[in-house]
Amino acid sequence: MNRRNLIALGAGAVAATATGTAAQAAPSTDGAPAAPSAAALAASLPGGFASRYAEVNGVRLHYVAGGRGEPLFLLHGWPETWWEYHKVMPALATRYRVIAVDLRGAGGSSKPASGYDKKTMAGDIAALAAKLGYAQVNVAGHDMGAMVAYSLAANHPGVVKKIALLDVAHPNSGYYEFRMLPVPGAPFHPWWFAFNQVAQLPEQLVTGRSRFLIDWMFDNLLVNQGAVNELDRSIYALAYSTPDAIRGGNGWYKALGQDIADNETYAPVTLPVLGIAHDVFYPSFAATLSAQATNVQLVQIANTGHYFVEEQPQVVIQHLTSFFG
Repeated sequence: MNRRNLIALGAGAVAATATGTAAQAAPSTDGAPAAPSAAALAASLPGGFASRYAEVNGVRLHYVAGGRGEPLFLLHGWPETWWEYHKVMPALATRYRVIAVDLRGAGGSSKPASGYDKKTMAGDIAALAAKLGYAQVNVAGHDMGAMVAYSLAANHPGVVKKIALLDVAHPNSGYYEFRMLPVPGAPFHPWWFAFNQVAQLPEQLVTGRSRFLIDWMFDNLLVNQGAVNELDRSIYALAYSTPDAIRGGNGWYKALGQDIADNETYAPVTLPVLGIAHDVFYPSFAATLSAQATNVQLVQIANTGHYFVEEQPQVVIQHLTSFFG
């Protein structure tokens, strides 16, 4: 299934799942085109990908798996889903068994009332690896997914062979220094860290209007705004359009205080770590990661923004395959 077919499906056509059964594309809540089902999206990717679910650690996790080889788990960031990795999954699937997971609170996964600290979310991934029969896995995470990947290495070191952290390290006390009022000319003002901490109001403001938030994030945190196109934005807007989905994603931010406290109890991880960051984040990212791990490779990517998995997929593929081997 090519991208033109997917866009047609996004307009409301019936989508075929990987098993041949039909699944209606989900409707939009805020006027944007409807997004294809997860099954149709998975089937559109070369590599034999399929959409699946697993009951683990008290939640139901949705994941998309394909390819053959050593297992490589991919963990997405906010406000995205497993689809963040769709540009890199086919190439990675030629070398690895790729498992792209919707984190607790996102996409097709459960959205419980609690459990959004990264230690608990890491437990989800460890349990999923065991459920799928893997004694040891490689993990790459971006943004919030990077925090979960690091926590997995810190709390379940026997489960992890190597981790790659993309643009974000695990939360530490430096997060308390983020400014509500940025210095004029500051290259980065993460206002959503505070917004997503507020109880109930984000659900009231964003429900039915998620496309405005999605567009703002990509329009402001990409160099090439077209790298996340209309279809991609519709997928993310739909995934983040309901009160439960907004509350779930925001739960990752509300748990940052607990994550910072947990970080104080962790010794630096000793397994191999790859850190990749774009120009704006790189200096602080490199300093933090060098303190959090003892065996680190660092890569700085130029001419890109925060969502460089979609903006610079070939560079990401190159570094991940070189690192994971």
